[in-house]
Amino acid sequence: MQEYYSLKDYNSFHIEASTRKFERFSAIEQLSSLLETKLPIMILGGGTNVLFTKNFDVILKNDMTGLRVIKEDEDHAYVKAGAGESWHELVLFCLQHNLGGVENLALIPGSVGASPMQNIGAYGVELKDVFYSLEAFHIKTKHVSNFLNSDCEFGYRESVFKNRLKDQFVITSVTFRLDKKHVYNTSYGAIQKELAIMKVKELSIQAIAEAVIRIRRSKLPDPNVIGNAGSFFKNPEISQGLFDDLNKEFPGIIGYPLVDGKVKLAAGWLIEQCGWKGYRKGDAGCHAQQALVLVNYGSASGQEILSLSKEIIDSVSKKFGVALHREVNIV
Repeated sequence: MQEYYSLKDYNSFHIEASTRKFERFSAIEQLSSLLETKLPIMILGGGTNVLFTKNFDVILKNDMTGLRVIKEDEDHAYVKAGAGESWHELVLFCLQHNLGGVENLALIPGSVGASPMQNIGAYGVELKDVFYSLEAFHIKTKHVSNFLNSDCEFGYRESVFKNRLKDQFVITSVTFRLDKKHVYNTSYGAIQKELAIMKVKELSIQAIAEAVIRIRRSKLPDPNVIGNAGSFFKNPEISQGLFDDLNKEFPGIIGYPLVDGKVKLAAGWLIEQCGWKGYRKGDAGCHAQQALVLVNYGSASGQEILSLSKEIIDSVSKKFGVALHREVNIV
């Protein structure tokens, strides 16, 4: 157990925060023992989707690893991954074994354990589409429970672990159902355009993953260069009626129809129209190429990033009458 430990290298915003005690765990028995403390505890995964706004008493870093195919049938293979594994390493593992389903989710930062909590998604695919089950350790009872897809209450960047069961479980492993017979999802124009630039003649999951990686690297800042957590806000969903009204007033507004009759707006476009793209106050700012990304240019505090996000939310609400919600977890 390390005391008064800096967390700057354990969050992709590179916010300077500290914890009185810091420890890693790589087994359930170790986790169970560490949870005996009476001090407030935070479980930390990859640190890529959190904004630290304070110092902590105890941080427990999830280092539970392991990647293996546990069973197969004619159409699918089931891959079990430790919650502490890198998400992108899981994607590479699946690509190496020619297993499809996660190629559109390549290069998303963070850990495997965070993926179902957030129901991560990109380019037409969400975690729930490939999720089979997970194992989670109940903090109070110290029992391990198994959750199937229907148990997780997945929504847009939501799950039961961010709502009803928040802070009650520690996810220890996740099992994914991958396709042996590939179904390609290239519905997003950016992927089609990138595949054309790559001069791909025969479509494959490997080619789609490479296209996604190239797109992400061109659009999103590298957190090793500029502190950030990727998209800071969710794309808001509104009624068709409200979208029609907004479209009359703002003809360039970007919206994508959803199956439930709602319309998903591009949060980045809304933020840019309010003049925030490229804005900087001290070391807290809105990225110059992608308005959806808030950044720490050096020594911004978590409170400064949070304050900027509040100003952006207020301005979008005032101009468009649309509520933005944060995708990043504020802790």
